[in-house]
Amino acid sequence: MTWLFEEKIFDDPEQYYGFVYEITNEANGKKYIGRKYFTRAKTLPPLKGKVRKRRSRIDSDWRTYWGSSEILKEEIKNYGEENFTRRILRLCKTKGETNYWEAKLQFEFDVLNAKLPNGEPAYYNENIMMKFTRRNIGI
Repeated sequence: MTWLFEEKIFDDPEQYYGFVYEITNEANGKKYIGRKYFTRAKTLPPLKGKVRKRRSRIDSDWRTYWGSSEILKEEIKNYGEENFTRRILRLCKTKGETNYWEAKLQFEFDVLNAKLPNGEPAYYNENIMMKFTRRNIGI
């Protein structure tokens, strides 16, 4: 599966640190909003005769990533990847910007409270920033 940004296939993260995305289950309309970084840290052993470990950044698994929600992953197994659409909502240049926009959009779309017409939650998200959950806000 590919990532869409502005309804075009996205494959060039060169100038960005990360992105905020939305995954939609086309079969039932449920969605998930999250964030992903294009690279991850890698720690290497020190060079011979040195003490400090070496750190670098390598590509993350963003191309094949399907979110951190276990409920969403289970739904993908049940429905099949072809029934889900992955869209990038916002490209971000820093880690802080990525984290900010994830939380902002999750609150903006009311991911913990929104309901589908049948009364089920409209989003697979179970928390925002690991601090706000449906249970601790009284839902």
